Amino acid sequence: MHVPKEPFSKTDAKNLSSIAIVIPYFGEWPFWMGFFVESCRANPTVNWKIFTDCGALDACPENIELIHMSYPDYCKLVSKKLGITFQPENPYKLCDIKPTLGDIHAEALQGYDFWAFGDIDLVYGDLRSYFTAERLAQKDVFSTHARRISGHLCLIRNTEEFRTAYKRADGWQALMTAPQHTAFDEKAYSKIFLRHKNSPVWVRKITAWLDPWLQRAEFVEAYTTPHAKIKWMDGSTNYPSTWLWQNGVLTNVISGDKTFPYFHFMVWKKHWQPQTISQSSVRGCRIFSITETGFKLLE
Repeated sequence: MHVPKEPFSKTDAKNLSSIAIVIPYFGEWPFWMGFFVESCRANPTVNWKIFTDCGALDACPENIELIHMSYPDYCKLVSKKLGITFQPENPYKLCDIKPTLGDIHAEALQGYDFWAFGDIDLVYGDLRSYFTAERLAQKDVFSTHARRISGHLCLIRNTEEFRTAYKRADGWQALMTAPQHTAFDEKAYSKIFLRHKNSPVWVRKITAWLDPWLQRAEFVEAYTTPHAKIKWMDGSTNYPSTWLWQNGVLTNVISGDKTFPYFHFMVWKKHWQPQTISQSSVRGCRIFSITETGFKLLE
């Protein structure tokens, strides 16, 4: 079993690049929210800013800030900041505006070195062991997928240039205002930084040389979303049957001591029955597992 991570000292935290993850979420908190919250608590040097109408979270840590507002009011804010008419009936459409969140919430992000967009159908591992200082010094955009922007977590340098990078996508206004979900974050936005992804390496290198923007993003498969279209590390579809979270470190039953930045259970959650595990009961747990049937507190 992997040795739990050592806590950061105040000196360590002071020397790290600051990160804020922005998530708009409206409706009702999912039953697994306590596990999401606990995985955030275990990353004290990362901050979350969640815009929501879902109410308070039990035992909410200091690094999660809840900004309470109604869904219609949030849509008005988006419309005003982006200069478009954004009035989707289904909050799922918010996925399309993920790359714009840095621009929409520029004031709230002042002082941060990086901002990120993401989802809540996941639990985090040790984010700092993945997004190391050395890694963050190399690029400006960090995707955990090899061939597209990862909508479940994408880290972006907090500069005006990158907060507004979405405007480089052709027809972005039409894609944002279309009533249907267009997967702007993983399609049109990806093409700003990654083109000819299925071409030979030499074609991609020439393209990147001609367009410096293509050199500014890291696309590395982190295998955070098993059971989807991406095969596992060995090229097979033999995915882990159990994931284990221990004191902020995330592993699984087939990868030995290898750790992961997060586990996105997008596929499994579709088959889960709601569990009666309160947020407060998860507070302070040291170990829990995630399987196809849901969560289990182990210690």
